Amino acid sequence: MSKYIKELLQKELEEKFADVDDFLVVATKGVDGNTNNEMRGILKEKGIRLAVVKNAMMRRAMDKLGRSSSVELFTSGPCTVAYGGDSVVDVAKELAVWVKKTGAVEVRGAYVDGAALGTAAAELLAKMKSRSELQGEVLMLAMSPGRRVAGAIVGPGGIVAGCVKGLIEKLEDAA
Repeated sequence: MSKYIKELLQKELEEKFADVDDFLVVATKGVDGNTNNEMRGILKEKGIRLAVVKNAMMRRAMDKLGRSSSVELFTSGPCTVAYGGDSVVDVAKELAVWVKKTGAVEVRGAYVDGAALGTAAAELLAKMKSRSELQGEVLMLAMSPGRRVAGAIVGPGGIVAGCVKGLIEKLEDAA
């Protein structure tokens, strides 16, 4: 491959990953064509993209983008970068399904918040709660005191109403 072509491909990688802050690096060696197409289609529906990259070009592109800590993720063998979705946790969860399903997909690492994570840490991302789950928990916690206050206000009123109703029935029976 000529130097000019390599520079063009590197620029293309720089443009593609300029807006990508977090990504997962996986190896898809050994995945057959039909499974690869099925996996890409299902991930695409969820907003997750896969890009097979040449390691040397990706290292140069990441250096040029100021993400030099991610260079260690692209050392040897064919690498596929998974990005998109709501967060890198969602990407990790979806790829964990494919790791179990195919056995050929292998997580190599991740780049999150400016730091490169190793294989073990990247696999733990799949076990974390997603952004929407965390937002639901925060909302539930925020609503909890209001629910308690409403219960405290309504509770005694219900008791008084029950007593008044009991008195009315008692007086009606007596009359």
